[in-house]
Amino acid sequence: MRTARFTLDPAFTVGPVDPRLFGSFVEHLGRCVYTGIYEPGHPAADADGLRTDVLDLVHELGVTAIRYPGGNFVSGYKWEDSVGPVEDRPRRLDLAWHSTETNRFGLSEYLSFLRKIGPQAEPVMAVNLGTRGVAEALELQEYANHPAGTALSDLRVAHGDKDPFGIRMWCLGNEMDGPWQTGHKTAEEYGRLAAETARAMRQQDPGVELVACGSSSRSMPTFAAWEATVLTEAYDLVDHISLHAYYEPHDGDLDSFLASAVDMESFIEDTVATCDHVGAKLKSPKKINLSFDEWNVWYMSRWQERATTLAQDDWPEAPRLLEDSYSVTDAVVFGSLLIALLRHADRVRIACLAQLVNVIAPIMTEPGGPAWRQTTFHPFAQASRYGRGEVLDVRVDSPTYETARYGTADLLHATAVRAEDGTVTVFAVNRSRTGALPLEIALGGLGLTTVVEHSVLADADPDARNTLDEPERVTPHPAEGTGLTDGRLTAVLEPLSWNVIRLA
Repeated sequence: MRTARFTLDPAFTVGPVDPRLFGSFVEHLGRCVYTGIYEPGHPAADADGLRTDVLDLVHELGVTAIRYPGGNFVSGYKWEDSVGPVEDRPRRLDLAWHSTETNRFGLSEYLSFLRKIGPQAEPVMAVNLGTRGVAEALELQEYANHPAGTALSDLRVAHGDKDPFGIRMWCLGNEMDGPWQTGHKTAEEYGRLAAETARAMRQQDPGVELVACGSSSRSMPTFAAWEATVLTEAYDLVDHISLHAYYEPHDGDLDSFLASAVDMESFIEDTVATCDHVGAKLKSPKKINLSFDEWNVWYMSRWQERATTLAQDDWPEAPRLLEDSYSVTDAVVFGSLLIALLRHADRVRIACLAQLVNVIAPIMTEPGGPAWRQTTFHPFAQASRYGRGEVLDVRVDSPTYETARYGTADLLHATAVRAEDGTVTVFAVNRSRTGALPLEIALGGLGLTTVVEHSVLADADPDARNTLDEPERVTPHPAEGTGLTDGRLTAVLEPLSWNVIRLA
């Protein structure tokens, strides 16, 4: 096969990586919360009911910002239900996922969970703009953030949280363009409500960081027109607009599935163009950045099939929903999506892997039992650990292949990040299902002399996966033959592989 090539030069960069690019998402959906991160009575549970085995894996995964509590769930969320003594909290029907919400895990428990992850775990709180509005958003903000001396801040103190939660980032609703959303609105309706809410929240605290709802997918018929309308109302009041994207193979078309990041990059670039067009019309020097606050591989068609068979009179607690088991192929696509986010780090400042535990997640658990890493855990953990610094501009010269959904795609998908200490990490995916891909990288002016590591996630069985019975079936392994001589790196990327090459 023809060699794939690119050049790295410190003079040509994309931008710095915001640590929040490695965020995640905890929604009251299925077993993400209950028997996921929170399971009082579990042998590994701490005094607050948090599973320490899960906390250990979350630390290893390296997540930063964590969005909460939804997701579709937030459009029926009453924040008052989630505070105060647990025994006094009401049980509610959750229309989004046809479940019963007990509210045993609420706002204080969420902040406690973040504190146990560490200072890098920043709260990203969504407010309900589906069934509620400006007043309720302000009340939640006052309860969470005001020090003391008002009815709601004093109520927080009375509930045992003397110190304010310090939530700086707020999502103004969730997927309000979607007809499935409780309280779905037109772009005009939502844009006005988002602007009113943003203006009021800034009156309470001018330093908040706000995310407006963008399109729930690039395939929405209103995509781009929605963003343009919403931003025309709220451009000077918000900081980011959201993007959501999930990918799965359709009709067994694995070649298109492996090129999913082609669509993700187009989605990002089209949204940037729309934001900048609105900014130009408004003659504003401000740039709206992107919050890709839901992304993943998700076999959504399986959920849609199951949803049609749910008993309408059954409202279970924490049912097993969306518990996809991820293969090596899924992990390679997942890694390619991470590469797409890094390649646009100049405008994608926040990204939240949806979700963190059990629900289309890198971490799985069994009630009363163990926790383990899915195949997708490894690319995320490696990117979070080594993808900090300045993204270098990567323009690949690669062999290509044809896909039914996305046209011609490069077999090589790659990016590189230069850390503060001058070391460089290359993240690369070989999309070929059958052939190894020779790679050559010219390292101009970087002063690199050593290959520290070349780690590969690949397997002779592309459907191999980690399970309860075989939790370590798929793990990264070292590559052989990668070398660096006279400023030129040479390597061979295994078929269908995620690669991390660290250079010093």
